[in-house]
Amino acid sequence: MIISASRRTDIPAFYGPWLLRRLREGYALVRNPVNPRLVYHIPISAGKTRCIVFWTKNPATLIGRLGELEDFGIPFYFLFTLNGYGSELERNLPDKEQILRTFVSLARLLGPERVVWRYDPIVFTRDYPPSAHLRLFGILAQKLRGLTRRCVASYLTMYNKCRRNLQSVQILEIPADRKAELAAGLKSLAATCGIELVSCACSELAEAGVPAGKCIDDALVASVSGQAFSGKKDRSQRGSCLCVESADIGAYDTCLHNCLYCYANSSYHTAVQRHRLHDPRSPLLFGRLGEQDQLLERTG
Repeated sequence: MIISASRRTDIPAFYGPWLLRRLREGYALVRNPVNPRLVYHIPISAGKTRCIVFWTKNPATLIGRLGELEDFGIPFYFLFTLNGYGSELERNLPDKEQILRTFVSLARLLGPERVVWRYDPIVFTRDYPPSAHLRLFGILAQKLRGLTRRCVASYLTMYNKCRRNLQSVQILEIPADRKAELAAGLKSLAATCGIELVSCACSELAEAGVPAGKCIDDALVASVSGQAFSGKKDRSQRGSCLCVESADIGAYDTCLHNCLYCYANSSYHTAVQRHRLHDPRSPLLFGRLGEQDQLLERTG
């Protein structure tokens, strides 16, 4: 089983002590997002977990505890999202130079293969037209030269929660030909820095010549684990998503970064409330089991 930690929230940034306790105890409990009364028992151990994939924008608090993570004997790699946006879109993130330093530290400790850069999602506003993305991406790519081998990108998908959270932001509609030009430019800038650009469930990038990629990538899992592995497509994800099957141990509406384009938060207010219910000693990310909860074993 591959553990995803997590598409739904930033566990390295906000729930590091909980994660380490889950690893020590060998399991986590996760509520079904659609039917919260269904709670899955997910084993996390060297014997049952093939790899852990960390999704994060700021793993600074885990940098000093990587040795502890390694000691559990479970291979892992990071998907590190680093965009060029300011606080108008990413309201609670530290200064980008500080985040860059964290990326550099993480990559030097783990190696470039185990830190995958995500430039995602690409949002178009008056402050961030295609020309701004080319400039900002180019700057970041130069600074990340030799520190990562792959960058994953996609254009913003305007889900209802995104539309609601972005009400205060004027989103630009960009013609398809300009998006294609941007895709070609990003791909070229990445290649110049020795970075492969791949798309994340984004047909517009794929049609413009950016190869489709996988965030939960069986080839990368095989490489970092040193064991042959070929996974099945995760049917619980979007049809255009090529990720292989994984078990996610996060929960929606628990991330405090307050990025307005976020796919995982419906409400920052709810995220704050749920974070207050977090107890690092609990096997659930927030709250506790109730009498009406049904506990199920997740085996694959």
